[in-house]
Amino acid sequence: MPTPDSIFPRARIPYGTWGSSYFPAWQTSALAEVNIGQFAGEAMNRILGLRRVPAHALDYLVIGSTIPWHWKFWNAPLVASCLGNRVPGFHVEQACATGLQAVLLAAAGVDSRAHDTVGVLTFDRTSDSSVGVFPERRAHQRTVPISDVWDNFGFDPATGNAMITTAGIAARKYKIDRREVDEIALLRHEQYFDAKASGFLDRVLVPLEVLNLQGKPLGRIDDDVGVRKLTIESLRAMRELDSCVTGGTQTHAADGMASLLVTTREQARALSPRPEIDIRFVGTATVRAQPSLMPEAPALAVQKLLADTGFTMKDIAVVKNHNPFAVNDAVFARVVDYDWREMNRTGSSLVWGHPQGPTLTRIVIEALEEAVDLGGGNVLVFGCAAGDVGIAVLLSVTEGAAQ
Repeated sequence: MPTPDSIFPRARIPYGTWGSSYFPAWQTSALAEVNIGQFAGEAMNRILGLRRVPAHALDYLVIGSTIPWHWKFWNAPLVASCLGNRVPGFHVEQACATGLQAVLLAAAGVDSRAHDTVGVLTFDRTSDSSVGVFPERRAHQRTVPISDVWDNFGFDPATGNAMITTAGIAARKYKIDRREVDEIALLRHEQYFDAKASGFLDRVLVPLEVLNLQGKPLGRIDDDVGVRKLTIESLRAMRELDSCVTGGTQTHAADGMASLLVTTREQARALSPRPEIDIRFVGTATVRAQPSLMPEAPALAVQKLLADTGFTMKDIAVVKNHNPFAVNDAVFARVVDYDWREMNRTGSSLVWGHPQGPTLTRIVIEALEEAVDLGGGNVLVFGCAAGDVGIAVLLSVTEGAAQ
């Protein structure tokens, strides 16, 4: 196995300083009623308190979200104020890849010595997203109203295709059988419920109170509302919306937040409850597939990442991805010759939902937690970004004296 060098030698993720809200499905919880940026900042403050990390330890903030929210113009400075630490920062957005790009940008900031401890805070609320009116002076209409994020899901202006169509196209290209996709979806649900029953998710997910402007409780976010147990019979009976895509083999829109820290090796030791755990960045890759082949793009990104680093899939201890469609996992298995049964062992976004910004951040946290349970190893996290872009990151988790 190659020696895991680092693309960001100075940067570390301190173990155990992270946390995520549960991801209730669209319009099912009190998160549909609040300003998501304010909630996310206050929630991160709560998580840091539970992890015994003082908010003033942060000297910068990278936030990521994709759906407009009130006061978004102020972005990171406002969210930092809600966090309780008036540090500078900025906002990043790359569709479904936002949560991973925010982590990488934080690592680049630490590695460049621009910052020492960066808070990564990602969030989105798909419920009741804002109405925008955009000038279109080249069109016959003077303005075009975009009511919510669903309009963008349903129409890629470069191809005219919806996201669900990309899954169908990829399924046909790779001659994927509907029965295999149903089996993948069933296994992903079983993996999630096994992780929940074992208490694994309790180490990652943090129950959070939602308060109104007067500080009175609106509700408590303590479950991935919308997740239901499935059977192979119920999956087989679902109507096919496109090739190999049904209501049971695709994810659902959700609301939520997730946060972690990126800092120096020395600070990681000081902030982590287990300073002997060293989490490093080994490599990353981003590719673009042919138009409307989104499920193929993450697999191609992994191929490039492995070629760039010299690793093979046999060198990877934990494989976890954002899979908006079960088709994604079937395509990945074919492209890199990997058994899809060996990935997403603690659940995935196919099951617990897709709030956009925080999705891949939660996946990173779960993947690192799983690697620690295994005693360390290399961690591969990957996913898609809009119509035909894929991103992949390789991390290294070691226990003992940090290198």
